[in-house]
Amino acid sequence: MTDQSVDTHRSTPVSDSSVPGPHPVQPGPEFVGRQRELKELRADIQRTGLDTLTGRKAPRARVLLVAGRPGSGRTTLAEELAGQLRADYPDGTLRARLTEPGGERVPTERTARELLGALRVPVAPGAAEDELSEALRRALDGRRTLIVLDDAGDAEQVEPLLPDTPECLVVAVAEGPLTGISDVRPCTIGGLDTKSALELLSGFTGSVRITCDPRAAENLAELCAHQPAALVLAGGWLAARPKASVAELAKQLHNLPNEDTGQGKGPLSSLSRVFGFVHDELPVPAARILRLLSLAPAGFADSHTASALAGCSVSAARTTLDDFVTLGLLRRVPAPSGLPQYAVPACLLPQLRSLAAAHDRPAEVQLARARMLERTVRLLQSCRGVTEPEESPARRKLAGMPRALRFPTPGAAEEWLRVRHYALLASARLAVADGELDTLARRLMAALTRALVAHHGTEAAAPELYGIHRLVLDVATRRELPREQAAALLNLADLDASTGRTREALARYREALDVARRANDPYATGRAMESVGGAYQELGDWPRAVDWFGRALSQRLTRGERADSARLYGRIGTAHTYAGRYGDAVRSWRSAAKGYRKAGDVPSHARALSELARVQEYAGRPEECLRTCREAVDWAREAGDVRLLAALQVRLADTLERLGDPAAAGLHRAAAERMLGEELNEQGTDPSAYEIRSASEEV
Repeated sequence: MTDQSVDTHRSTPVSDSSVPGPHPVQPGPEFVGRQRELKELRADIQRTGLDTLTGRKAPRARVLLVAGRPGSGRTTLAEELAGQLRADYPDGTLRARLTEPGGERVPTERTARELLGALRVPVAPGAAEDELSEALRRALDGRRTLIVLDDAGDAEQVEPLLPDTPECLVVAVAEGPLTGISDVRPCTIGGLDTKSALELLSGFTGSVRITCDPRAAENLAELCAHQPAALVLAGGWLAARPKASVAELAKQLHNLPNEDTGQGKGPLSSLSRVFGFVHDELPVPAARILRLLSLAPAGFADSHTASALAGCSVSAARTTLDDFVTLGLLRRVPAPSGLPQYAVPACLLPQLRSLAAAHDRPAEVQLARARMLERTVRLLQSCRGVTEPEESPARRKLAGMPRALRFPTPGAAEEWLRVRHYALLASARLAVADGELDTLARRLMAALTRALVAHHGTEAAAPELYGIHRLVLDVATRRELPREQAAALLNLADLDASTGRTREALARYREALDVARRANDPYATGRAMESVGGAYQELGDWPRAVDWFGRALSQRLTRGERADSARLYGRIGTAHTYAGRYGDAVRSWRSAAKGYRKAGDVPSHARALSELARVQEYAGRPEECLRTCREAVDWAREAGDVRLLAALQVRLADTLERLGDPAAAGLHRAAAERMLGEELNEQGTDPSAYEIRSASEEV
């Protein structure tokens, strides 16, 4: 959600490690003009506010507003101010864009989550907007942080993100006022002054062409309405044509029809005219690629995106994108890995979409979108496949892919995933919103899920996975795919349960059960019933937990699934144990041990006997516990489970002490400590970091 507009006239990036997502860079001259506006903004920071006048401490961060039309340089002014204030805010700078390039508002939940991610504050997947906003305020408490909120639609988007500490500063960029936020300091900007406009042009053309015909240069600046975005395009056109004069360009722009493009008169009309002229001057293939870049997710593209959209080679697409950067039509996003990414200026996207509608048939546009999604799916498959073992099916499949789609190392794949992370998530959202490419959208989300898990792990990727599962649910509901709908509900419920939202998880598990039954999906039905039981167990409702585990068990027994049946017997035994119904627990654990033995699962059989001994000890049956422990020791020894064997030795020691044989108890306890110490020494771990507790201490 970082800034992407062409409202800039600088060549040096404002970099910060806390920026969420890539931060595009516009080539060209250094920041020019706006000195009066900068002086006013800096003065507003120190100016006395209403709270100070009344003798009260300011309750929250001060908000500065940079207001202007897209293309006026409003974002560049905010970034220049942020760069000058960096030393005053040592805790870093956060940036977020509150409006998508297509004009859609970014949900506050997503913005707050990304800002928390930039602060490296972990948040639970699926957390509500209020919870995330409060977490952001807590994270910023006591910090001196500068926050740049670009392209804010209204005060409702900004207010939930404001820190409750006056030591922070918020610089908001919007088209109009932020009515509803108290004590906002607005700075409204228009076009550049003539001197600054000519200085901006000379950064592209050199000073000679400007000083040779200053009147023509002033006329060109006037035709561009002194707007930085239009001046950048004009300067890029002149830079690509060293022999063209400024007067020639001014004459051609002057002769263009001054018709309304549907975006109103004024600065945007000037931008539309200059952009239309630059587009018409491009070769036909390059102009088509430029128009199709309006489909780039979140306004970010790379050579693979352009290659897939245009149906050309990756190298040809890379050359064309670099040419667009020279012309000021794109900005290059630097990446440490050398994987360049390009930002489509947000203020040019309406023009690109309008031109695409006029020049390209809808079927061609849809085909280009499908090619882009297919290429993204294949890259994600390659990104995951490179993490698999050498002789695995995934690596063999990877070897059959074109070289341009393969990653040389897992590190290179992980870096690509990091660089393209925001664009990939945006691609999934756009594919689902499109509604006409749901098959590709489902493949994309499945490939993205696998790639994130392969490189980041399920726990670290949980926030992104939660959003992806919600998108899968949307598609499955829309297309009436009950199996996928049930799977998405189960995945979302699992994430809810893992973050302590047990009641929300229970509701989703029950909904998944209803959908799975309608789809006649035995796997999802059994999993949902077991999960409902697990949720009731987490809530301490033991009778209902036993009831739902029993329903799942009946289904597993009917299907002859021994291992799953044994596991469910164990879960029923656990619930009975917590409820204090030791007789029922003993019977359940005996059944679990029998099931594991028949299934040939020696380690699980040993653990089930261990749990049976534990319950017998709780029930006050030391003789039975002793016999079961000894049997479990034999099976644990056969399974080679040293940790379980040591724990059983401790339980034997406790039981023997109760039976009045302290000498034998001491021998078993010493054996447990010896076995555990040997295992930890082999692993190079400090034995003091571990402790085996007696069973009597665990209840």
